[in-house]
Amino acid sequence: MQRLDFPKDFVWGTATASYQVEGATHEGGRGESIWDAFARRPGAVYAGENGDVACDQYHRYKEDIALMAELGFKSYRFSIAWPRIIPTGTGKVNPEGVAYYKKLCEELHKYGISACATVYHWDLPQVLEDKGGWSDRGIVSAFEEYAKVCFKELGDCVDQWLTFNEPLCIAYLGYFYGVHAPGVQDLQRAVNAVHHINLAHGLAVKAYRKTGLKAPIGITWNPDTPRPATSSKADKKAALIARALETEVFIFPCLGKGYPESVTKDLNIAFPVKSGDMETIAQKIDFIGVNYYNESPVAADKKTQFKFSVKPFWQDLSDMGWPLVPGGLERQLRWIAEISKGAFGSPALPIYITENGYARKDEVGPDGRIHDRERIEYIRQHLAVCADLILEGIPIKGYYAWSFLDNFEWAWGYTKRFGIVHVDYFNQKRTAKDSAYFFRDTIAGYGEWGE
Repeated sequence: MQRLDFPKDFVWGTATASYQVEGATHEGGRGESIWDAFARRPGAVYAGENGDVACDQYHRYKEDIALMAELGFKSYRFSIAWPRIIPTGTGKVNPEGVAYYKKLCEELHKYGISACATVYHWDLPQVLEDKGGWSDRGIVSAFEEYAKVCFKELGDCVDQWLTFNEPLCIAYLGYFYGVHAPGVQDLQRAVNAVHHINLAHGLAVKAYRKTGLKAPIGITWNPDTPRPATSSKADKKAALIARALETEVFIFPCLGKGYPESVTKDLNIAFPVKSGDMETIAQKIDFIGVNYYNESPVAADKKTQFKFSVKPFWQDLSDMGWPLVPGGLERQLRWIAEISKGAFGSPALPIYITENGYARKDEVGPDGRIHDRERIEYIRQHLAVCADLILEGIPIKGYYAWSFLDNFEWAWGYTKRFGIVHVDYFNQKRTAKDSAYFFRDTIAGYGEWGE
């Protein structure tokens, strides 16, 4: 058997998001978020479930961090809830919210675990959505104000910053497809949201540089880089259009490359760009975060709005219905390394896998354990890709398992389990799954690659 060997300074982490795990939505001075409102909409979330309690990490963070340490993790990627910090979106800062995240970071440091904070992971204050949310340009200055508060209040205890998690989901799932909060279905509002998220990112990084803080700052994308279904020219072009529409519109402006012409000209999509915007967006970042779960084949399809459609595939599926394609991670990382080469004068920007994970129907067995072999195999294959690419010189610096805990899986409610730690939602009992112990061995240097 080969071993999963990684550099000694490789960062082993695990990740969650505030609305998915914290609970305590009516405590500590927290305001209402778009997910609180969306969950109340009939039919929006499975069985009308919500994040009111979730995993109750707001009260149980010490227990969770102790378990992270026991498993050997060296970094915890969490997100800061905007409604906890500034409940009304702008204006008065909530000291209880600030205190919570300070205590969280202090507890992490007590165990030698670094604090990786995502400034925005989808829980927008509802009061700002009432004004147009991410589709309204006013959100940009509100986010800049919020980010400045995070940097000022938490800058002395956060070790790594991410401005946004998955802008693709924020803009398209929230404002075009309407399957995530705020549940809007309007292409132009989604296009506006794309630009305003990019601009807000740039302003936040620009503000961060003025603070004098030294912790690295970046952004997490979930690049959608589909493969062409066949080798035909039409399908290859379709895959390029899909990548441009769903990925390049976020990555390229942030790297100083502007919006792709295949979107602005070929698809005739107009972003609400004003003078100076593109320069503001293209602020120097210290690293790139990549969330990867799957890859799909696409083909040319003149009947669809954007001239491409997803085709059937042969791979096994996770409980989310997503195909298992570790080769897609390899293709994606190679592409990202290539397009980011030379950005901001750097030979290659460091890359962190900020999310990677597998949903399955997990149950506690008669022996009190959760034998999640499919998850372990998924993780093993994706880590093997990372190990190989590191040997080739691609600067992959860390891996964060999604998710540390089973949690509220957005519109799926509590029906999908991504955690490496099982949560009994009736009593909040945590039980480490076999995959958690697989990580413990891998982090300790005993990870086996397979035959």
